[in-house]
Amino acid sequence: QVQLVESGGGLVQAGGSLRLSCAASGRTFSRYVMGWFRQAPGKERDFVAAVRWRGTMTYYADSVKGRFTISRDNAKNTVYLQMNSLKADDTAVYYCAATLRTDWVTLYYQYDYWGQGTQVTVSS
Repeated sequence: QVQLVESGGGLVQAGGSLRLSCAASGRTFSRYVMGWFRQAPGKERDFVAAVRWRGTMTYYADSVKGRFTISRDNAKNTVYLQMNSLKADDTAVYYCAATLRTDWVTLYYQYDYWGQGTQVTVSS
């Protein structure tokens, strides 16, 4: 069992930056693939980024490549999402997720554990 708690959301102007954090419980954090997803009102939950166990392999949605960076600190049981050059279209609730599955990590149904979400609002 893994419990995830996100933080770091808020209101920011377009072009600004935010860093989201996701703190995980449990001793086996390093075994999990960690992902970030987002959901805007009336839309489906979309993949944003994912990182494998040691942080050396990362995946990004095309819409955030070059602007967002996912990283993890296994010693702190924490995964981060650094978001730069934010746009109004990035406005959404951002969710942290964890899975022991190793394939198709860009798909939300591959993840077993989810945080409660943190709101990111980008004003234009």
